[in-house]
This record gives sequence, C-alpha cells and structure tokens, in this order.
Amino acid sequence: MATIDRLDVELLSRLIDNARAGVAELASDLGVSRTTVQHRLRRLEEDGILVGFQPIINLSAIGLPVQALVSLEIDQREMPTIIDGLRDLPEVLEVRIQAGREDLLVHVAIASLEELQRLTAAIVLLDGVRKTTSTFTVSTPIPHRILPLLSDVTRGAGWGRSTPAP
Repeated sequence: MATIDRLDVELLSRLIDNARAGVAELASDLGVSRTTVQHRLRRLEEDGILVGFQPIINLSAIGLPVQALVSLEIDQREMPTIIDGLRDLPEVLEVRIQAGREDLLVHVAIASLEELQRLTAAIVLLDGVRKTTSTFTVSTPIPHRILPLLSDVTRGAGWGRSTPAP
C-alpha cells in the first residue's frame, strides 16, 4: 500500500485547484524545489495514487441538465455482458458494482425525463437485466471531493522528509 504525507496532500490540493499549474509554480507555492515536485508527482503516478488529469464539465451547460442514478437488479452471471452493453450507451457516466439488493449503480446524464425513459428502456433490453430503479439528482450540495479525506488520513504524517511545513 502506498503512503502519502502532508506535502503530497498540498501538492494534490493545488493540482485539484489548477491542474494546469506548472512544476515551477507548484514548487514556489509549496516552498520546495522543482526536483521535489517532479519526484513527488512521478511517485504519486507510479504508486497509482494520481491516475490522471481531467477537466470538470458542466453538463447542464451543454444541454444535459438531468442526472440520475439507475440501480439494476441483474442475473449476475450476465454481469460482463451487461457492463459491456452499458459501456456502449453514451449517456452512462459511471457504473459501480455494489453489494445489496441492487447489483449495479449506473450514473447517467440526459437531456430530459423522456430521454431517461428511453435510456432505461434500452437498459432493460440488455440480456440479464431484471429490473431498474431510477433516482434523480436534484442538486449537488457537496460535489465529489477528496481533500478532506486525504487531510484526515495524513493528519500525523508530517511534511516530507527534510522540508518543514511552511
């Protein structure tokens, strides 16, 4: 298992705020050398902690204001086929396998409730899907976040090996 410390969290925090920040800017902001930033970024990537940089898209602004979570009860023997079928639907943003009554949780974005009805009808046609249940997202008061958790996990970890915290 990979470990991180407070310097890693501060580096990740700055990247979350501005993924376009350069190494020199990050080093200056953090009060460490460029080499330290480069080494840390490389280690975070190699350890599988930092897995990429993606823009955040406002789906409402491009005509997809409705988001829903569609729970699926399935024949679990058909799971690989169902997941492949879901992957082929462009409205599907994410699929999670879960334990409990429903087997899959599918996050979708669509233009309207009519589109959701069309999409769930297409999902039900996938071999092995027994039932769907949809829940609408009304608002997102806490968007996806990771920094509070990382700060808590590294609370006693210190600020790198040789650099005191600013």
